[in-house]
Amino acid sequence: MHNRMTMRLILLLALSLRMTFTWAQRPGEPLRVIVFGAHPDDCDLGAGGVASIYASMGHQVKFVSMTNGDAGHQDIGGGELAKRRYKETQEVAKRLGITYDVLDNHDGELMPTLENRLAVIRKIREWKADLVIAPRTNDYHPDHRNTGIVVQDAAYLVIVPNILSSVPPLTKNPVFLYFRDGFQRPNPFRPDIAIDITETLAKKVEGLDAHTSQFYEWLPWTRQDLTNVPKDPVERKKWLLTAMERRSSVTPEIKASLEKWYGQQKAATIKSVEVFEICEYGRQPSPEDIKRLFPMLPR
Repeated sequence: MHNRMTMRLILLLALSLRMTFTWAQRPGEPLRVIVFGAHPDDCDLGAGGVASIYASMGHQVKFVSMTNGDAGHQDIGGGELAKRRYKETQEVAKRLGITYDVLDNHDGELMPTLENRLAVIRKIREWKADLVIAPRTNDYHPDHRNTGIVVQDAAYLVIVPNILSSVPPLTKNPVFLYFRDGFQRPNPFRPDIAIDITETLAKKVEGLDAHTSQFYEWLPWTRQDLTNVPKDPVERKKWLLTAMERRSSVTPEIKASLEKWYGQQKAATIKSVEVFEICEYGRQPSPEDIKRLFPMLPR
């Protein structure tokens, strides 16, 4: 009897310690980051730079597109376009050293359904995510907005055992973050965490370059700028790099965030950034937690 009670106490203590230290990263254990986007290039735009840095440091990153992108082109669509865009995502995965999943929802038709919420919960649990990144819910595109809603709705439920009981729940809630955007209403983006990607921007562009259907065809066409896309692959990549330099530029608000994380002297030299807002759902990280989750930040 005494031995059985002792064993039970040991098991309970072990479980308690396991749940305590899942949040405190074990030395040498890789971080697990999952990024959700509406279309098969959204994750790359919002977090391609930090994904590349994580991968180079030995951490694990998964991109998930909530739709198959089968409407995003001026000349082709449907199954043909979905297959082409899936191949592009797998090329991105090779170039950045990450994993890229694409869900089979139609482009332009994504809804915040229970089915999609459960799919997101499954992805987060199976990946055992420490960090989840997604778009905010105020955006010009309904797929972007609904991706944000679905991920928000999953934020607490990933730890609830009786939700999607076929997949073990996480023992701790991840930190949830939003991508950078420029929308002001109903509330502007808040640059809580700013990451220097100045030296990594070319690698990010290398990943974006794999999305030929988007960055050299569809998106220029929507801007009536298709004739200005260079034909030469090298020049085309330079053209894309220039566009990404503008997109990742430092604003006064972002500069203040850079100074917080890098110090004034280093912040003054940073030209290109990826920036994230801490979601009010999920775990609320301390500054020490953020430095653990973003090991590329100076100690």
